[in-house]
This record gives sequence, structure tokens and C-alpha cells, in this order.
Amino acid sequence: MLNRLYSIFTYFYHKSLKPEQYPAALKKWFKHETGRELNLEDPQTFDEKIQWMKLYDSTEEKAALSDKYAVREWVKDRIGEEYLIPLLGAWDRFDDIDFNALPDKFVLKTNHGSTWNIIVNDKSKLNISSARRKMNRWMNTDFAFVEGLQLHYSLIKRKIIAEKFIDNNGNNLFDYKVHCFHGKPTCIEYIGDRSSSAREVYMDTEWKPFPYNDGVFPLYEELPPAPPCLDRLIELSKKLSKDFYYVRCDFYVLDNGDIKFGEMTFTPGSGKYTWHPDPIKGDEYMGSLFELPPK
Repeated sequence: MLNRLYSIFTYFYHKSLKPEQYPAALKKWFKHETGRELNLEDPQTFDEKIQWMKLYDSTEEKAALSDKYAVREWVKDRIGEEYLIPLLGAWDRFDDIDFNALPDKFVLKTNHGSTWNIIVNDKSKLNISSARRKMNRWMNTDFAFVEGLQLHYSLIKRKIIAEKFIDNNGNNLFDYKVHCFHGKPTCIEYIGDRSSSAREVYMDTEWKPFPYNDGVFPLYEELPPAPPCLDRLIELSKKLSKDFYYVRCDFYVLDNGDIKFGEMTFTPGSGKYTWHPDPIKGDEYMGSLFELPPK
């Protein structure tokens, strides 16, 4: 309850600020979330550099590519339409959705945030009133101020979209999140077993264990096998990331070998990771992999 109240207070407080007040507010937020001081004057670590870019590199291009609807055209042009999850519809308001025209299974999501989605396994069991309340709340929320001033999200024109439901046997969808530095894929954050208890592991581009992981999910006890499409994942990530100092390119790999684009993520975890097994060295190492763009 206290965490919920703090989140609400922080949202409206951050939203009320003038841009010149952002640096001080971000330092205060970062200290509260991590217990660490934030160096914005000379950022060196991964988390510090992500915080810096949130303030000084929140560009219209990043907004367009973080937009789950607008990014589709860019992905189509850069790597091909076959990597997109089929789109079932896009609307400005929830009440514009014709649910009769949608299949029995689909995913409903907003285009301007993270984790704001409703997975519909059986349309006949969907609580329309509950879905309306969620979607309307999300559509009326500026994700830029939800968690630590991810300002580029504020530039996104909000929409609700529906995508085809994709899954694997056992309803286990595998995530391959490729961290790219200066257009070079460097490590792959693999997440699986979401249907039961999500686990993850960080691997390098040769599918050998990477020295650090973000600690968000428990680690796999046994390393998962490399996907047969590993080389293709890396090549696609190069094409998507080539113009950026840092970006994480997210994909899904299906049982039949198909690769589907997930999203482009410029501020993962809002830049407050606790790197394992050594938080200080891990943060420093990840930060050493990229330079900052001009302010």
C-alpha cells in the first residue's frame, strides 16, 4: 500500500515539474530506488549513463521507435515485414474496438508504455468492463513519469493495438533481448518459463555465459541450448541498432524457428539495475561498453 501511494505521489510530482527541475528530481528518485548517488555530471556506469540519456537524449526518433505501433513501419523497412507479429487493429479509444471482429485469442496493449497489455486466451471469458477500466487508466497516463522520467515516452501519440496471439508448446514464449552498444550486439538476455516461474540468463553472442546479469529473475540452473537462429538474431540486431549508442532489441523465437520482433528498448529497467554477481563491477563494466551521445 505504501509503495502504491509513493508511486502515485511520484508520478504527479514528476509530471508537475519544469524541465530545469528534472536533474535534481532524478537524482532524488535514483537514490530512493537504488540507495546510490547519481553522477549526472560525469556518468561512468551503465545505470548512470541510462539516467543521463533519459534527460538529455530523449529524442523524437527514440519516441517513434519505442511506440509499439509506429515502430512497425520502421522494422518493416529495415529488416522485413515477416518479423512483425500480425496486427489485428489499432484504435484511439477503447470503445472504438469491435470485439466481434477479433479472434478468440489476441493480445491487447497500449503503444506508449511497458507491461500495459491484456493477454486474451479466450475472448468469451474476457471481462470487457475490467479491460475498459485498465485501458482507459493506461491511456490517461503519461508513461514518461511512471518510473523515473523516461521522457521520450511523453512524445508518443497514444493508441490501443491488438496483435495476434503467439505462443509455443506449453504456452512458453522465449524472449531474446539483445543488448547492443554502438551497433554491436554484445550480450543476449534470455528469458523463459514465463508460464510458470520466469528465469533468465545472460549469454554472449557465441552463446557462452556473460559475466554479469541484471538479477531481475532467478537464473537457470542449467544453461539453455543456443537457438538454431542465433546468427540471424545477431544479424537482425545489428541492422536495428546500427544508428544508436545503446539500445536493446527484443525478439521472440517460436518453436517452428520463426523470429518475431518484440520492441526497441532504450531505457531498460529505467536504468536502475543491480548487476550480479558484483553490483559495482558489473555496473562499471556495462557502462564501459558505450560512450554517451552529444548532449
